[in-house]
Amino acid sequence: MPARILIAGGGIGGLAAAVALARGGQSVELLEQAAAFSEVGAGIQLGPNVTRRLKALGVLDAARQLAARPASVAVRDAQDGALLARMPLGDSIERKYGGPYLCMHRADLHAVLLQAAQALGPRIELNTGTPITQVAARGDTVCLGSGSHHAWEGDGLVGADGLWSLVRSRVVEEAAPPRATGHTAWRALARIEALPSVLRSADVQVWLGERLHAVAYPVRGGGWLNLVILAEVQPGGVGAKKQDPADWDQQADMAALLAAIGNRCDGVFPLIEAMPQWRAWQLNDRAPLAGPQEMVRGRVALLGDAAHPMLPYLAQGAGMAIEDAVALAERVGNCDADSLPAAFGRYASARWQRNARVQARARRNGEVFHASGAKRVARDAALRVLGAHLLDNPWLYEG
Repeated sequence: MPARILIAGGGIGGLAAAVALARGGQSVELLEQAAAFSEVGAGIQLGPNVTRRLKALGVLDAARQLAARPASVAVRDAQDGALLARMPLGDSIERKYGGPYLCMHRADLHAVLLQAAQALGPRIELNTGTPITQVAARGDTVCLGSGSHHAWEGDGLVGADGLWSLVRSRVVEEAAPPRATGHTAWRALARIEALPSVLRSADVQVWLGERLHAVAYPVRGGGWLNLVILAEVQPGGVGAKKQDPADWDQQADMAALLAAIGNRCDGVFPLIEAMPQWRAWQLNDRAPLAGPQEMVRGRVALLGDAAHPMLPYLAQGAGMAIEDAVALAERVGNCDADSLPAAFGRYASARWQRNARVQARARRNGEVFHASGAKRVARDAALRVLGAHLLDNPWLYEG
């Protein structure tokens, strides 16, 4: 008899896990604290390692219809806009790695996964307005409680409840909160047709500056441009008032952004100036995973940011959550309740080292992207000579 698996969190990772587990034959109940399923944020890059998993989930075709498929990634100097390197994407990367490189709005990907979960009908029960306040594991049962005094019981629990995960406390006994990195991200969206023609692009564009970088790419079928500015600035730089570090969709304004970046991003200023409005969030992460025990304990498993939050400097945060979801379902299969802890253990053993490597590489990329002085000169020289070779990530895209 299939197990009954509870999932805490209805974001991209939680929905992907629900779809993957239900397709494998399990009974799933998902609990989302928000009153309705939705996704905040803006753009998301999906490398071929991720799009292959979307194909395994049966949602790649639907995702393609809402995504943009950039032809290349171009890296430039943030100060003067000079081209440093270019790597082809499009058909080239799809042939090489067996999956396309797509750019999507987060809400569009979330909607695709939600539709897939809803289509699985009785295998998945979706609940909204259910904030989890208590987690308990007793023998062969896992229990969740909410503020409404309602309780849910299952044979296993998947914590997909994000950076500030409550479920995490059942797996990792620690008092330390996520690490405040001192980095802040500003994001904006604009209709491409509303931008001056000189600012329009169908490629992924990256600008590297001192203690900052910027990324822009098309989303929503190529009709919108997503721009993100990532700078090393203390939380007070986001705005005039103190911000909640758990709020990753804060109001922001042009004045705060310009104060943070100074004159270090002149090559991107025309595009910054053209954006209609800005949102911001403070970046937090955790140290790379040290072992499988940080992802699973008994009948409780973690995935995505609940297990391994990372800086966005490898564009793999959501991607690793989707990889987790597929790997979890592969190990669980159609096993019964008695076999679930062992299946969860196999999942953690299969995933922790890759996740830890991505966490570490994301931190390292931040140092490289934001280099100054002699390190910046050496980086730019290497990009001009080696170009596409340095921008490619076979270890990541083949995994």
